[in-house]
Amino acid sequence: MATAELGTRGIVTPEAVLLEFEPARLGTRTLQMGLDFVIQMFALLVLLVALGAIAGFSGSAGAATFILATVAIFAIVLGYPVACESLLAGRTVGMMAAGLRVVTVEGAPIRFRHAAIRGALLLVDFWILFGAIGAIVMLFNRDSQRLGDLAAGTLVLRERTAAKTDSAITFMPPAGWEPYAASLDPGRMTEEQYGLVRSFLLRVHELSPAARHDLAYRMAGPLALAMNHTPPSSVHPEPFLICAAAAYQRLHAGGDPAWGPDGPLGAYAPLGTGGGWAEPVTRWDGPSEDVPLPPPEAKPF
Repeated sequence: MATAELGTRGIVTPEAVLLEFEPARLGTRTLQMGLDFVIQMFALLVLLVALGAIAGFSGSAGAATFILATVAIFAIVLGYPVACESLLAGRTVGMMAAGLRVVTVEGAPIRFRHAAIRGALLLVDFWILFGAIGAIVMLFNRDSQRLGDLAAGTLVLRERTAAKTDSAITFMPPAGWEPYAASLDPGRMTEEQYGLVRSFLLRVHELSPAARHDLAYRMAGPLALAMNHTPPSSVHPEPFLICAAAAYQRLHAGGDPAWGPDGPLGAYAPLGTGGGWAEPVTRWDGPSEDVPLPPPEAKPF
């Protein structure tokens, strides 16, 4: 399986997560690092002043003060980015201000080991030669990765904000699929899972037919497992996702909106032209169930 497909529209991961990001380039990274540098220097100044005041008050400025100052410098220079990226979902304070996030090259959240590798090599990328090494490496790297990113297998991505992402969308089961949607248990779907399904359904037209088919296939399997649902063999992953999203919305709307036979599908539309599928439809999980569905050739959506 290939790694993530990266581009200006975001990345599609092998785990079927559609991330609304694009690579952060040198200018944005420089701004972010500058903000973090100011924060680190301010914190370091405060700690050194505090240590100096304590040493002056106690009348001792010996080895203990020197050791504490060394530990403070180490904690701020190396500990700050590692702690922030580990605890703040791949972001430092500067990254949050600049709208950046660190993820793995597969699009997954980073772990402590990723942050530790990135933090250690920040000494080479940023602190040696005033960031020249990191800038040169990023300029000659397609994904603007510095040495720390290359060693840790990470990317710094820019969150893409779009007004349409926040718009209210109501998903309805395709005509004739209301009984199947009602058979699903949306109470087992988490808010995060619904968010991923919603993001996919709103952006299916930004994907190639092959990527759209593959992404729906890989997203539907884990979701069906989480919902303790064995889908019928005649159900393609995309209609399962739209029915799952509709069932989730209906549950959290207290039973509304009503499911009519001709309800809108939000931004969801058929794959390809004429309502057909550009890729072969294969069974993706579980045996058939006795759920009333339109015949496969009807392609109701």
